[in-house]
Amino acid sequence: MSFPMTPAEARVDLSAIRENLALLASHAPGAGMMVAVKADAYGHGLVPVARACLEAGAGRLGTAYVREALELRAAGITAPILAWIIPPGEPLDQAVGHDIELSAGSVTTVDAIADAAADAGETARVHLKADTGMSRGGAAAADWSALVERALRHRAEGTIEIVGLWSHLACADIPGDPSVAAQLAAFDEALLVAEKAGAGGSHVVRHIANSAAILTLPQARYDLVRPGIAAFGLSPVPQLGDFGLRPAMTLAARIALAKRVPAGSGVSYGHLYITDRETTLGLVPLGYADGVLRHATNLAEVLAGGRRRRIAGRVCMDQFMIDVGDDPLAEGDEVILFGDGSRGEPTAQEWADSLGTITHEIVTRIGSRVPRVYR
Repeated sequence: MSFPMTPAEARVDLSAIRENLALLASHAPGAGMMVAVKADAYGHGLVPVARACLEAGAGRLGTAYVREALELRAAGITAPILAWIIPPGEPLDQAVGHDIELSAGSVTTVDAIADAAADAGETARVHLKADTGMSRGGAAAADWSALVERALRHRAEGTIEIVGLWSHLACADIPGDPSVAAQLAAFDEALLVAEKAGAGGSHVVRHIANSAAILTLPQARYDLVRPGIAAFGLSPVPQLGDFGLRPAMTLAARIALAKRVPAGSGVSYGHLYITDRETTLGLVPLGYADGVLRHATNLAEVLAGGRRRRIAGRVCMDQFMIDVGDDPLAEGDEVILFGDGSRGEPTAQEWADSLGTITHEIVTRIGSRVPRVYR
């Protein structure tokens, strides 16, 4: 296998993303699809992934912030995009001018969007968000009617168009959690309030289903579903398996240095690993500055020389070591940190399990100095 002139790369299989979206669409027949491409498409690369999602049939894209949506527009992507975190100071004028849909979960936010639209002489497309029990973004039940009424007032003035009603599930990845049914009931009530007030209609999409809900909760699919982590082939409910999803990212590096050391050699900062025999150590040029968690010290495994090897000693800012014993190892040999598992390498799920986290963190932490290579 040939390598570019870089010490490491994140290989992103766009065909896997397309296949994953087809699988997800089969679980939500009749529903539209908005793929969450926030956080640089979960570390996979915003623009290339967004294009692949649209080629696969997704009708919409979702971002956390306006600046992410503007980057997509600058790349020539014209599909509907929803930006859903609107802190003070967001460039709402640019969002409205570039036809970016915006989420409003408070009267203050919907007023700010309407003001920006009025200044631009445009009509902003808005999704009203209800807090159905996550206690995060969105209007609480006591404030929902006021938000809907204020949005309708702005609609009458011509500054906003209500195009979506939405919420987010807190525990869809916990099978049988009672909060899911409670949230869906609260969402139905919020929809009823909005529709009675005149904020509904066939042009208004209702959406609450994330990746876990798409795969396990048919009653949560409504008009639109919002896959995130599952689009990248990582299970949103790992305790139930992989659902046939295929991981899209392989993180690989080349051995920068291989050397023999005697028994009793302390390895890396703090000597948290000490060789128990004469052995060969390999230096892998990736560290916590690249997203390899420092907590992976003496825990996470990689594939090198056809076998799994545990990280030996402290993960440093730019590098970590592996111990291959008496197996051959040379500078330039490939090391795979994680991938789809087809070559015997660890998966991102295994890394997450060994480090006590979720796959979202594993892939989104991969830093910008690791080039993304697409196929």
